[in-house]
Amino acid sequence: MEPLNVWDYERLAAERLSVGAHGYYAGGADDEVTLRDNVEAFRRWRLRPRMLVDVATCTTATTVLGHDVSMPLLVAPVAFQRVAHPDGEVAMALAAKAAGTIMCLSTLSTSTPAEIAATEAPRWFQLYVFRDEGMTRDLIAQARSGGFGALVLTIDAPTRGNRERDVRTAFAIPEDLRIAAFGRGGMTPQQVFDEVSPSLTWHDLERLCSESGLPLLVKGVLTAEDAKLACEHGAHGVVVSNHGGRQLDGVSATIDVLEEVVEAVDGRIEVLVDGGVRRGTDVVKALALGARAVLAGRAPLWGLAVDGEAGARRVLELLRREILSALQLVGCSSPADVTRDRVTRAPAAR
Repeated sequence: MEPLNVWDYERLAAERLSVGAHGYYAGGADDEVTLRDNVEAFRRWRLRPRMLVDVATCTTATTVLGHDVSMPLLVAPVAFQRVAHPDGEVAMALAAKAAGTIMCLSTLSTSTPAEIAATEAPRWFQLYVFRDEGMTRDLIAQARSGGFGALVLTIDAPTRGNRERDVRTAFAIPEDLRIAAFGRGGMTPQQVFDEVSPSLTWHDLERLCSESGLPLLVKGVLTAEDAKLACEHGAHGVVVSNHGGRQLDGVSATIDVLEEVVEAVDGRIEVLVDGGVRRGTDVVKALALGARAVLAGRAPLWGLAVDGEAGARRVLELLRREILSALQLVGCSSPADVTRDRVTRAPAAR
């Protein structure tokens, strides 16, 4: 039977991947409290549908940073995708292209930016800043020459989170896989991790915004204070993100702090959110709380693991169908029509 939803794809992916590989993608930091809460938090919000609204011509299409997309869901950056499937990031890019949405390529990719550019998929580049400024400049140059539409600067990883699942399974990236963007032969994951700068500041963000020549979003914002600083230092957008629960355990679920960030930004730049998205209704809840769009990483990754490009494409399409259905049933004819009154906080359990 064809998988019906993201949960079905995750179960199938767990069967196809080694225990270590599945744990690497599925796991989080420490006790995985935030990892679980990212998903569970969506259930603490309830949709408020309005009736007798004409939704005969409902569309999921929208724009993000001026880019037309088929739905308010983008493919989040996920590292080392050839661990999940031999075709890796190239297959994911082709799936995103078929789905009419943007793929965000990880710095820790097993495919080069040029290989992704060759797919002609709409694409952004997720960026880490390194101790060696030349490494950072080279990545930005590859993104520019490869026609990437934006940079997504990850700011929540000055050091790696404590991921105990990987320790228990003794998981390691296969030796024949390299991070492809770093020259001939690439670099090993440990070499790259050792180079990530723990000294990144808001002044560096301002410099990158002025020098990169590309729109820049800041990924990893969880507070109003940092949202305001992102605006003040030149960011074109923020991504409310806790790194999928993989960095600091015990922080808030992203959907729970989304509205705080949106209010702080006050319309100056666009706000996106990731973490815990498994259903089209999750997307509509995020739109109601002020997100322009969501990014989903694990969901299409499970599709990739199950059936390569075709599997990732099917996951993106089933999510688009779920978004369309949720929009119609909540009484909105497009993502732009979703307003704050379409969602409410669920009563606390007694």
